[in-house]
Amino acid sequence: MRGAIYIETRIREYKKKGKKAIIPYITAFDPNKEATLDFLKHIAEADPVAIELGFPFSDPVADGPTIQKAMVRALRNKPSFEEYLEIVSLFKENFPEIPLVCMTYYNIIFRFGLERALKEAIEARLDGFIIPDLPIEEASPWLRVNRGKGLATIFLVAPTTPYDRLVKIAKHSTGFLYYVSLTGITGAREVLPEDLTLKLQKIKGMISNPLVVGFGISKPEHVALLRPYCDAVVVGSALVQIIEKEGRSAGPALHRFLLYLKNEDSQS
Repeated sequence: MRGAIYIETRIREYKKKGKKAIIPYITAFDPNKEATLDFLKHIAEADPVAIELGFPFSDPVADGPTIQKAMVRALRNKPSFEEYLEIVSLFKENFPEIPLVCMTYYNIIFRFGLERALKEAIEARLDGFIIPDLPIEEASPWLRVNRGKGLATIFLVAPTTPYDRLVKIAKHSTGFLYYVSLTGITGAREVLPEDLTLKLQKIKGMISNPLVVGFGISKPEHVALLRPYCDAVVVGSALVQIIEKEGRSAGPALHRFLLYLKNEDSQS
Protein backbone atom coordinates (compact mmCIF):
# COMPACT_ATOMS: atom_id res chain seq x y z
CA MET A 1 0.00 0.00 0.00
CA ARG A 2 1.18 3.54 -0.73
CA GLY A 3 -0.11 7.01 -1.43
CA ALA A 4 -3.01 8.89 0.12
CA ILE A 5 -4.77 5.91 1.67
CA TYR A 6 -1.54 4.62 3.21
CA ILE A 7 -0.68 8.03 4.71
CA GLU A 8 -4.15 8.36 6.20
CA THR A 9 -4.12 4.79 7.53
CA ARG A 10 -0.69 5.19 9.12
CA ILE A 11 -1.63 8.47 10.82
CA ARG A 12 -4.81 6.91 12.21
CA GLU A 13 -2.88 3.87 13.45
CA TYR A 14 -0.39 6.08 15.32
CA LYS A 15 -3.28 7.95 16.91
CA LYS A 16 -5.04 4.73 17.90
CA LYS A 17 -1.86 3.33 19.47
CA GLY A 18 -1.22 6.55 21.40
CA LYS A 19 2.04 7.23 19.54
CA LYS A 20 3.24 10.80 19.01
CA ALA A 21 2.84 11.34 15.28
CA ILE A 22 5.49 13.72 13.95
CA ILE A 23 6.09 14.60 10.30
CA PRO A 24 9.63 16.01 9.97
CA TYR A 25 10.47 18.36 7.09
CA ILE A 26 13.87 18.91 5.51
CA THR A 27 14.96 20.43 2.19
CA ALA A 28 16.50 18.04 -0.31
CA PHE A 29 20.05 18.84 -1.51
CA ASP A 30 20.84 20.92 1.58
CA PRO A 31 23.79 20.77 1.71
CA ASN A 32 23.95 18.04 -0.96
CA LYS A 33 22.30 14.84 -2.22
CA GLU A 34 24.42 12.43 -0.17
CA ALA A 35 23.79 14.35 3.04
CA THR A 36 20.05 14.36 2.37
CA LEU A 37 20.02 10.57 2.16
CA ASP A 38 21.96 10.35 5.43
CA PHE A 39 19.57 12.79 7.13
CA LEU A 40 16.56 10.81 5.93
CA LYS A 41 18.05 7.63 7.40
CA HIS A 42 18.54 9.20 10.83
CA ILE A 43 15.08 10.77 10.71
CA ALA A 44 13.50 7.44 9.71
CA GLU A 45 15.11 5.74 12.69
CA ALA A 46 13.24 8.16 15.00
CA ASP A 47 9.94 6.60 13.85
CA PRO A 48 8.16 9.51 12.09
CA VAL A 49 4.61 8.90 10.94
CA ALA A 50 5.67 10.34 7.54
CA ILE A 51 8.41 12.59 6.14
CA GLU A 52 8.04 15.79 4.15
CA LEU A 53 10.96 16.33 1.76
CA GLY A 54 11.13 19.74 0.12
CA PHE A 55 12.25 20.25 -3.45
CA PRO A 56 14.03 23.63 -3.55
CA PHE A 57 12.47 26.58 -5.35
CA SER A 58 13.86 30.08 -5.93
CA ASP A 59 10.76 31.90 -4.64
CA PRO A 60 9.36 29.89 -1.70
CA VAL A 61 6.56 32.27 -0.72
CA ALA A 62 5.22 30.12 2.16
CA ASP A 63 8.59 29.65 3.82
CA GLY A 64 10.37 31.74 6.39
CA PRO A 65 14.04 32.79 6.53
CA THR A 66 15.34 29.45 7.85
CA ILE A 67 13.91 27.34 5.02
CA GLN A 68 14.57 30.07 2.45
CA LYS A 69 18.27 29.92 3.34
CA ALA A 70 18.15 26.11 3.08
CA MET A 71 16.72 26.43 -0.42
CA VAL A 72 19.44 28.87 -1.42
CA ARG A 73 22.05 26.36 -0.20
CA ALA A 74 20.29 23.52 -2.00
CA LEU A 75 19.95 25.44 -5.29
CA ARG A 76 23.73 25.84 -5.47
CA ASN A 77 23.76 22.14 -6.41
CA LYS A 78 21.50 22.84 -9.43
CA PRO A 79 19.17 19.98 -8.45
CA SER A 80 16.82 18.38 -10.94
CA PHE A 81 13.48 16.78 -10.18
CA GLU A 82 14.86 13.52 -11.57
CA GLU A 83 17.63 13.61 -8.95
CA TYR A 84 15.05 14.36 -6.28
CA LEU A 85 13.05 11.28 -7.27
CA GLU A 86 16.26 9.25 -7.19
CA ILE A 87 16.65 10.26 -3.52
CA VAL A 88 13.05 9.16 -2.91
CA SER A 89 13.65 5.82 -4.61
CA LEU A 90 16.87 5.14 -2.69
CA PHE A 91 15.18 6.03 0.60
CA LYS A 92 12.23 3.77 -0.15
CA GLU A 93 14.54 0.81 -0.77
CA ASN A 94 15.51 0.91 2.91
CA PHE A 95 12.38 2.38 4.50
CA PRO A 96 9.41 1.34 2.35
CA GLU A 97 7.01 1.62 5.29
CA ILE A 98 7.52 5.38 5.85
CA PRO A 99 5.38 7.65 3.64
CA LEU A 100 7.39 10.31 1.85
CA VAL A 101 5.68 13.49 0.64
CA CYS A 102 7.14 16.08 -1.73
CA MET A 103 6.72 19.70 -0.67
CA THR A 104 7.31 22.02 -3.61
CA TYR A 105 5.79 24.81 -5.67
CA TYR A 106 3.54 24.44 -8.67
CA ASN A 107 5.98 26.00 -11.12
CA ILE A 108 8.38 23.07 -10.56
CA ILE A 109 5.72 20.45 -11.32
CA PHE A 110 4.21 22.42 -14.21
CA ARG A 111 7.56 22.88 -15.95
CA PHE A 112 8.45 19.23 -15.46
CA GLY A 113 5.07 18.21 -16.90
CA LEU A 114 2.11 17.16 -14.76
CA GLU A 115 1.67 13.70 -16.26
CA ARG A 116 5.39 13.01 -16.29
CA ALA A 117 5.74 14.19 -12.68
CA LEU A 118 2.97 11.83 -11.54
CA LYS A 119 4.28 8.89 -13.57
CA GLU A 120 7.87 9.20 -12.36
CA ALA A 121 6.79 9.95 -8.79
CA ILE A 122 4.81 6.71 -8.71
CA GLU A 123 7.77 4.79 -10.12
CA ALA A 124 9.98 6.26 -7.37
CA ARG A 125 7.35 5.28 -4.73
CA LEU A 126 6.66 8.84 -3.63
CA ASP A 127 3.43 8.98 -1.63
CA GLY A 128 2.12 12.45 -2.31
CA PHE A 129 2.57 16.18 -2.86
CA ILE A 130 2.10 19.36 -0.86
CA ILE A 131 1.95 22.34 -3.25
CA PRO A 132 1.35 25.43 -1.07
CA ASP A 133 0.81 27.89 -3.92
CA LEU A 134 -1.85 25.75 -5.65
CA PRO A 135 -5.35 26.82 -4.54
CA ILE A 136 -8.25 24.41 -5.14
CA GLU A 137 -9.74 26.81 -7.73
CA GLU A 138 -6.69 26.27 -9.95
CA ALA A 139 -5.98 22.64 -9.07
CA SER A 140 -8.26 20.91 -11.60
CA PRO A 141 -5.50 20.02 -14.11
CA TRP A 142 -3.37 18.47 -11.35
CA LEU A 143 -6.28 16.64 -9.72
CA ARG A 144 -7.41 15.34 -13.11
CA VAL A 145 -3.97 13.89 -13.92
CA ASN A 146 -3.78 12.31 -10.46
CA ARG A 147 -7.28 10.83 -10.57
CA GLY A 148 -7.08 7.11 -9.90
CA LYS A 149 -3.31 7.23 -9.36
CA GLY A 150 -3.56 7.21 -5.57
CA LEU A 151 -0.94 9.81 -4.70
CA ALA A 152 -1.93 12.25 -1.98
CA THR A 153 -2.63 15.87 -2.85
CA ILE A 154 -2.43 17.65 0.49
CA PHE A 155 -3.95 21.12 0.67
CA LEU A 156 -3.23 23.78 3.28
CA VAL A 157 -5.69 25.88 5.24
CA ALA A 158 -4.88 28.88 7.42
CA PRO A 159 -6.33 30.58 10.51
CA THR A 160 -7.89 33.12 8.11
CA THR A 161 -9.62 30.46 5.97
CA PRO A 162 -13.44 30.73 6.39
CA TYR A 163 -14.92 27.52 7.77
CA ASP A 164 -17.16 26.91 4.72
CA ARG A 165 -14.12 27.18 2.44
CA LEU A 166 -12.09 24.99 4.80
CA VAL A 167 -14.65 22.19 4.48
CA LYS A 168 -14.52 22.54 0.69
CA ILE A 169 -10.73 22.31 0.69
CA ALA A 170 -10.84 19.29 3.02
CA LYS A 171 -13.01 17.41 0.51
CA HIS A 172 -10.26 17.75 -2.10
CA SER A 173 -7.33 17.10 0.26
CA THR A 174 -6.17 13.48 0.39
CA GLY A 175 -3.81 11.89 2.92
CA PHE A 176 -4.51 14.64 5.43
CA LEU A 177 -5.55 18.28 5.73
CA TYR A 178 -2.63 20.56 6.61
CA TYR A 179 -3.58 23.32 9.04
CA VAL A 180 -1.14 26.23 9.15
CA SER A 181 -1.06 27.26 12.81
CA LEU A 182 0.07 30.84 12.11
CA THR A 183 -0.71 33.57 9.65
CA GLY A 184 2.44 34.25 7.66
CA ILE A 185 5.44 32.10 6.90
CA THR A 186 7.15 29.05 8.38
CA GLY A 187 9.57 29.34 11.27
CA ALA A 188 10.18 27.94 14.74
CA ARG A 189 8.29 29.86 17.45
CA GLU A 190 8.54 30.06 21.23
CA VAL A 191 4.78 30.38 21.70
CA LEU A 192 1.87 29.16 19.55
CA PRO A 193 -1.35 31.19 19.11
CA GLU A 194 -3.59 31.19 22.20
CA ASP A 195 -6.74 30.23 20.28
CA LEU A 196 -5.09 27.43 18.29
CA THR A 197 -6.49 24.49 20.26
CA LEU A 198 -10.02 25.91 20.18
CA LYS A 199 -9.82 26.28 16.40
CA LEU A 200 -8.46 22.77 15.98
CA GLN A 201 -11.22 21.34 18.16
CA LYS A 202 -13.85 23.00 15.97
CA ILE A 203 -12.19 21.93 12.71
CA LYS A 204 -11.88 18.30 13.85
CA GLY A 205 -15.64 18.19 14.17
CA MET A 206 -16.13 19.48 10.63
CA ILE A 207 -13.87 17.20 8.56
CA SER A 208 -13.25 13.49 8.08
CA ASN A 209 -9.57 13.77 7.05
CA PRO A 210 -6.72 13.38 9.51
CA LEU A 211 -5.84 16.89 10.70
CA VAL A 212 -2.15 17.79 10.71
CA VAL A 213 -0.76 21.03 12.16
CA GLY A 214 2.42 22.75 11.05
CA PHE A 215 4.35 26.06 11.22
CA GLY A 216 6.08 27.16 14.41
CA ILE A 217 6.27 23.80 16.21
CA SER A 218 9.67 23.39 17.85
CA LYS A 219 9.29 22.14 21.44
CA PRO A 220 8.07 19.03 23.28
CA GLU A 221 5.53 21.33 24.96
CA HIS A 222 4.09 22.23 21.55
CA VAL A 223 3.72 18.55 20.62
CA ALA A 224 2.10 17.72 23.97
CA LEU A 225 -0.27 20.72 23.74
CA LEU A 226 -1.48 19.94 20.22
CA ARG A 227 -1.65 16.16 20.47
CA PRO A 228 -5.25 15.93 21.80
CA TYR A 229 -6.54 18.29 19.09
CA CYS A 230 -4.92 16.97 15.91
CA ASP A 231 -3.63 13.73 14.41
CA ALA A 232 -0.01 14.72 13.69
CA VAL A 233 2.33 17.72 13.70
CA VAL A 234 4.87 18.93 11.14
CA VAL A 235 8.28 20.06 12.40
CA GLY A 236 10.44 21.83 9.83
CA SER A 237 12.38 24.98 10.63
CA ALA A 238 13.77 23.60 13.90
CA LEU A 239 15.29 20.67 11.98
CA VAL A 240 16.56 22.88 9.16
CA GLN A 241 18.30 25.06 11.76
CA ILE A 242 20.17 21.98 12.96
CA ILE A 243 21.29 21.28 9.39
CA GLU A 244 22.40 24.90 8.98
CA LYS A 245 24.50 24.61 12.15
CA GLU A 246 25.85 21.05 11.81
CA GLY A 247 26.15 20.74 8.03
CA ARG A 248 26.73 17.27 6.58
CA SER A 249 27.13 15.72 10.02
CA ALA A 250 23.66 16.78 11.21
CA GLY A 251 22.08 13.29 11.01
CA PRO A 252 22.56 12.17 14.65
CA ALA A 253 21.43 15.59 15.94
CA LEU A 254 18.26 15.40 13.84
CA HIS A 255 17.52 11.98 15.31
CA ARG A 256 18.10 13.19 18.87
CA PHE A 257 15.94 16.25 18.37
CA LEU A 258 12.98 14.20 17.11
CA LEU A 259 13.22 11.92 20.14
CA TYR A 260 13.46 15.02 22.33
CA LEU A 261 10.22 16.36 20.83
CA LYS A 262 8.53 13.10 21.79
CA ASN A 263 10.09 13.21 25.26
CA GLU A 264 11.82 9.92 24.46
CA ASP A 265 15.30 11.30 24.95
CA SER A 266 16.98 14.29 26.52
CA GLN A 267 18.90 17.05 24.83
CA SER A 268 20.78 19.92 26.33
